[in-house]
Amino acid sequence: MFINKESLLKMLDKGLRLDGRGLLQFRNLEFELGVIDTAEGSARVKLGNTEVFAGVKLSIEQPFPDTPDEGILMVEANLIPLSNARFELGPPSVEAIEVSRVIDRAIREGKAIDLKKLVITPGEKVWSVSIDIVPINYDGNLIDVGCLAAMLALKNTVFPSVDENGKIDYKHKTNKTLPLREWPVIITLHKVGKHLLLDVNEHEERLSDCRLSVAVMKDNRLCALQKGGDKPLTMRDIDEMLNIAIDKSEELRKKLEVYS
Repeated sequence: MFINKESLLKMLDKGLRLDGRGLLQFRNLEFELGVIDTAEGSARVKLGNTEVFAGVKLSIEQPFPDTPDEGILMVEANLIPLSNARFELGPPSVEAIEVSRVIDRAIREGKAIDLKKLVITPGEKVWSVSIDIVPINYDGNLIDVGCLAAMLALKNTVFPSVDENGKIDYKHKTNKTLPLREWPVIITLHKVGKHLLLDVNEHEERLSDCRLSVAVMKDNRLCALQKGGDKPLTMRDIDEMLNIAIDKSEELRKKLEVYS
């Protein structure tokens, strides 16, 4: 059901949302690991009706000239028409690029992976970690769900074997896992009128004035922020959003404590 903004604001004034949740309540969370056989690591995450797959591929590459002593990390979100009628085939959209960059920044700035331990030969050969994020059903809050799927896929990743000539054998895996150090969680708050909403669905997202995505570490440190939407946020808004994000990141981690 889609309603106009005036009707939504009247509901929010009463503390109600379209699906019956509280303003700062998550939808039901489901997740599983190892769902893609051809990937080195994978995960499926479903939050409400938003369902996302993430897959990790490992390859041996030449390092970037400015980081010869570090491995490579790449994140790409693919917004396919299968997941939502407004997505189109073709080059990555502005939305897809933003989702990719925000999740990449959280993982990179949160030091989730020890990239120095991915070096094979300094300046010559390093492991490259490519994360593909694909929603198969889109109903809002893709950044948060995509980051969660990416981190679970990284946690599930196992290195393939490499022969004496340095050629990767993707059919045979080792027992070696990625050198993960941290677990950033992204919490996005949307502002609609005077109200702040957590884990918005697509209808609420369309009517949102602006949003703030906050990447939070396990010790409540912040490692990345991304503001979106046309309308501004006050310092009071930002302070409140940061406090909510920290609190809700702890709530989300409890649901994942077996992995995080």
